[in-house]
Amino acid sequence: MKLYNTLSRTKEDFAPMDGKRVRMYSCGPTVYNYAHIGNLRTYVFMDLLRRSLKYEGFKIKGVMNITDVGHLLSDSDDGEDKMQKAAREQNKDPYEIAAYYTGVFFEDLKKLNIERPELTPKATDHIADMEKYVQGLIEKGVAYETADGIYFDISAFPEYGKLSGIKLDEQQAGARVEVNDGKRHPADFALWKKAPKEHIMQWDSPWGKSYPGWHIECSAMSRKYLGDIFDIHTGGVDHIPIHHENEIAQSQALTGHNPARFWMHGEFMLVDGGKMSKSLGNTYTIAQLEGMGYKPMHFRYFCLNAHYRKKLNFTFEGLDAAKVSYERLGSLLLKHKAAAAATPLEIIEKYKKEFSENVSDDLNVPGALGTLWTMLKEPASKDIYALAIEFDRVFGLSLAEYEEEKEEVAVPDDVRAVADERFEARKNKDWAKSDELREKLAALGWAVKDAKDGYELTPINK
Repeated sequence: MKLYNTLSRTKEDFAPMDGKRVRMYSCGPTVYNYAHIGNLRTYVFMDLLRRSLKYEGFKIKGVMNITDVGHLLSDSDDGEDKMQKAAREQNKDPYEIAAYYTGVFFEDLKKLNIERPELTPKATDHIADMEKYVQGLIEKGVAYETADGIYFDISAFPEYGKLSGIKLDEQQAGARVEVNDGKRHPADFALWKKAPKEHIMQWDSPWGKSYPGWHIECSAMSRKYLGDIFDIHTGGVDHIPIHHENEIAQSQALTGHNPARFWMHGEFMLVDGGKMSKSLGNTYTIAQLEGMGYKPMHFRYFCLNAHYRKKLNFTFEGLDAAKVSYERLGSLLLKHKAAAAATPLEIIEKYKKEFSENVSDDLNVPGALGTLWTMLKEPASKDIYALAIEFDRVFGLSLAEYEEEKEEVAVPDDVRAVADERFEARKNKDWAKSDELREKLAALGWAVKDAKDGYELTPINK
């Protein structure tokens, strides 16, 4: 299996350190608001990676953090804590906000058939682990204290920038990083922040009332659950220049090792060709798409049409096309499901080989989807259906549960009135009147089918 490693900027042969078990860390959500579809594309990528690894015979120990403290409005160290801001604006306790949005996030994952990683630790449950990590960096001489916190000394890590290719001497203070007179270098980043009195999320520490920086959370939790070195670290491309660069610096400074052998990143989702962000007001949630008549699987199918390392432009025209394709895919699949015929083994093996080659080539899911479509053009066969369901272990499109949508037919008011009257007659065990009204419905062109708690009307000869 070959996977693209952001660190080497090449596809590399992948094999876990621990036999067939993959240890994998994924940057999770900051639970201060609803996740939008751009955020969720990253988790679809995470899920495709997990499913592809399993399809190729690997087992996974996956960790995805829940950030419920410390993530400032900027991904560097300036601005207000996102949880603090949400608490003030919504006039709620930050823990209450975190619990609510965490629940919504996991419900969105369920709707999109995204497998939940084996461990989903919360930052607020690991304050002691982070504090110990920071103390270790201070003891190593790579962190220092200022009036407002504990900072990592970038000059102590000459390799800084190896993930993103960024060159510190070309950075302008104030462009991507906070101007802070107490810092030795503008790019030095906060490991721990001293909390002002009004900050509602703070803990006792050797440095007074304070709270962790965002970057330290992932390093502390990944080390706790996966060790000093693990196989894969995933996230969005927006994490590359700051968050993941900082993770590498602080982890390698403490342990002597880059924490992950493979760094993998999902590309941005655009909207109408431009940037998608909450601040621009052009984001959509899964619940909003459902309210517009789209199934979560329509959005997942939309995501599968682009490779995870390619930008994906969201438009409703594109989502409509994905909806049509998904429903057509399901209809074709049902024809194979109903067939009694078999397909020669050599044809089945050919498609299995082609599918596996696509999946193992850096998750070429669009190519694998093309294999599925070509396969479904074969004569209707139960074997084709069974193989499509096997392929869906990677796609995650819930194909085994697919049902064609029944076309809703409007029932005229006069017909509905007769049917309701008949329902009442049956409840009163007036069978003669019930039969009479059934005949009246037939004369009006409608058949009635009784159910335990109601009835179903269908047009006759339609």
